[in-house]
Amino acid sequence: MEKNLDRLTPREIVAELDKYIVGQKKAKRAVAVALRNRIRRIKLDPEIREDIAPKNILMIGPTGVGKTEIARRLARLANSPFVKVEATKYTEVGYVGRDVESMIRDLMAAGIQMVKQEMQQSVNAEAEKRAEEALLDLLVPRQRKKGREKKTPSAPVLRPMGAFSFNNDDGPGIMGTAIQVGIPMVRDLSGEKPEGPDQGEEKTEAPEIPGQPEYSHTREKFRAWLREGKLEEGTVEITVSQNPQFPAIEMMGGGLEDLESSLSGIAGFFGGGKKKKVVSVKRAREILIAEEAEKLIDRDRVSDEARKRVEETGIVFIDEIDKIAVRGERGGGPDVSREGVQRDILPIVEGATVNTKWGQVDTSHILFIAAGAFNVSKPSDLIPELQGRFPLRVELESLGEEEFLRILKEPKNALTRQYRDLLSTEQVEIDFTGGAIRRLASLAAEVNSRLENIGARRLHTIMETLLEELSFEAPDIAPAKISITEDYVNEKLAGLAMDQDLGRYIL
Repeated sequence: MEKNLDRLTPREIVAELDKYIVGQKKAKRAVAVALRNRIRRIKLDPEIREDIAPKNILMIGPTGVGKTEIARRLARLANSPFVKVEATKYTEVGYVGRDVESMIRDLMAAGIQMVKQEMQQSVNAEAEKRAEEALLDLLVPRQRKKGREKKTPSAPVLRPMGAFSFNNDDGPGIMGTAIQVGIPMVRDLSGEKPEGPDQGEEKTEAPEIPGQPEYSHTREKFRAWLREGKLEEGTVEITVSQNPQFPAIEMMGGGLEDLESSLSGIAGFFGGGKKKKVVSVKRAREILIAEEAEKLIDRDRVSDEARKRVEETGIVFIDEIDKIAVRGERGGGPDVSREGVQRDILPIVEGATVNTKWGQVDTSHILFIAAGAFNVSKPSDLIPELQGRFPLRVELESLGEEEFLRILKEPKNALTRQYRDLLSTEQVEIDFTGGAIRRLASLAAEVNSRLENIGARRLHTIMETLLEELSFEAPDIAPAKISITEDYVNEKLAGLAMDQDLGRYIL
């Protein structure tokens, strides 16, 4: 992991973020330095390492300017466990709702899932091999022939035949031997062995008994068919494990969020976790590969590695933190709960030990990034102790026409590319001219200035309005090639440009 992190210099981190996020140089530099400091800390001696706390970041800016996207892309870039939470969803201890420690449990769950996927990929080849053998066992069953056991002369276990000992008067010892030897003769005399009502015995002599040449030949033939994909649409009956699902329970107190997993474990203990179902061969292979991969990975190792990764590189993004800020001119009422949430968040950000079902997690070195618009409240409305735990404050700039123009053209996931790819699935090719893109950017900036400023999210609503009719008619007019020009934009969005009230309802 350290080798992968070494290549992430601050300049390269900013360059990677530039591929998806336009502008906001200050915020990008701040998160790049914070991430690089974590890499530097890992290389230090353990004694010094424990004393270096992460420099948590407070992002201040209106909605839609890229706060969440910066944090999400940063975590993906560093391959770090990441969770996004909203401060307004938590309540003070003593109120009904989620306690703030659940954000660490969610982060640990994300870390477990990340590590498990990585380990499953490392054992995927072995899991596929085992799944193939299990699938062949379903297609070419390895039967244990009870009929053959009964007619085998050397088999001494013939319990049901003791009932026939009273039919002969020569003596029980002699009778017992006569019965064992005589049973195959009875079948010969009755003519049942050649044609035999138990025709399964004739089948088992070749393809159904492991170790026989005919069985091996049949199994290899099915193996070849499986690999060639000739049996994908066939059906097999498999036994799958299922975890009982219980509804989420929200109660007072912090230790009851793991109740669902506890109930699932109890249900599994009493044997309710198996179910037979008929599925296609293709689906059965997927299920069997997942089950075999689960068996191959070490669960203890997964939890240990996930805990280490969460504690060293985990990132928690707390959005809407301005909504729990206590404004000075208001007192009482719900603000009491808001301040209580801040007090509960404080020890977690400072460094605390949180109990999870995978063990205890130390939050001392988890990076916390808080964000809020702060258009009503201000950062100074947060309690002083919490302010001190976010020493880096970054103000994100509002987006204007030039930024909208770049957002529509430059990022890898630009909106114009997204709509072009979506409609290409209907054999409808669209092409945006430079004038059309500039007009869209101008309209977005204009509407944001007149109505509520929602940042880049305004582009989503404008693009959807522009292409609504084309998206509806695409299956009927395909194949087609349409050029989106400035005149096309003015025609489709004429009402929006002329009538402010109309824009209020549409956008």
